[in-house]
Amino acid sequence: MRLVTYRASGTEARLGLHVRNQILDLERGYHFAKASIHGHLQDMPSNILAYLEHGGETHHEAHKLEAWFASNHHATPPSDVAFGESAVQILSPVPRPVSMRDGYAFRQHVETARRNRGLEMIDVFDQIPIFYFTNHLSVTGGGDVLVQDLHLQNLDFELECAVVIGKGGKNIPAERADEHIYGLMVMNDWSARALQMQEMQMSLGPAKGKDFATSLGPCVVSKETLKSRIIPTPKGNHYDLPMTASINGEIVSRGNVKDMHWTFAQIIERISYGVEIHPGEVIGSGTCGTGCLLELNGSKVFTPPRWLQAGDEVECTIEGIGTLTNRIKRAE
Repeated sequence: MRLVTYRASGTEARLGLHVRNQILDLERGYHFAKASIHGHLQDMPSNILAYLEHGGETHHEAHKLEAWFASNHHATPPSDVAFGESAVQILSPVPRPVSMRDGYAFRQHVETARRNRGLEMIDVFDQIPIFYFTNHLSVTGGGDVLVQDLHLQNLDFELECAVVIGKGGKNIPAERADEHIYGLMVMNDWSARALQMQEMQMSLGPAKGKDFATSLGPCVVSKETLKSRIIPTPKGNHYDLPMTASINGEIVSRGNVKDMHWTFAQIIERISYGVEIHPGEVIGSGTCGTGCLLELNGSKVFTPPRWLQAGDEVECTIEGIGTLTNRIKRAE
């Protein structure tokens, strides 16, 4: 199942199902089809956070609604219930995450980035899954990403996968942590490298170099939808999902979610140690190998070094999830 947050012309952001190139409003669609699908709930949530907080029964009813809409044997829904993709604006599937953490889980990226700085691989990478907090209130979906002059000093993308938490918990062992994941998204962790390099000389951060934007989308795909791509391990699931990033149509990065050294389950185990996690929290994988210009420039893939400019279009794609497309725009 693919959930989106969308906005029709002049209306509030609402939760929808992405089914066969159409967007079905979840709340209105359920009300319209409730008798036909023998719905058991009084109503359905109209936003993603309420949907995740309601848990399994809501998800089960949404599956029934999806199957009904995909069957082509139903009455035509009203115009405010179902839309063509081009008739709506697709926002971040989780417009305002409860919190947002980003991991550092791809060995190739860490090794290459350190080697490019003349450093050997650090032992702590194999000891614990590292993460940092980023700004959960500056999330975008696809479309324009507004930046200011200092951001354009060595502006970079980062190709990542992210999960959204569907079930809360505390002190969750890795062996059970996948039960707490609702689904997966594409993530682009925008980075203002000049700001980042300056602040991290103080052995803190990254912070200001990251807080202006993180893009998520185009949908959140429930994990059972990706069951054919799951590689189970004793420490949680890997996902065989090829990843690419392109700039103005030129592919510059290739990776695969399965190449994460740490699974999302192991990252959740670390995060939840002594801490309650909640539905609607977002956790990024960290950048895949070759997944940013900082790494590519340091490896002499681009000489002279290449950085993003106003007007550039960046597409981040994860097979089985979708393509997140953004354009860099200088803020007025």
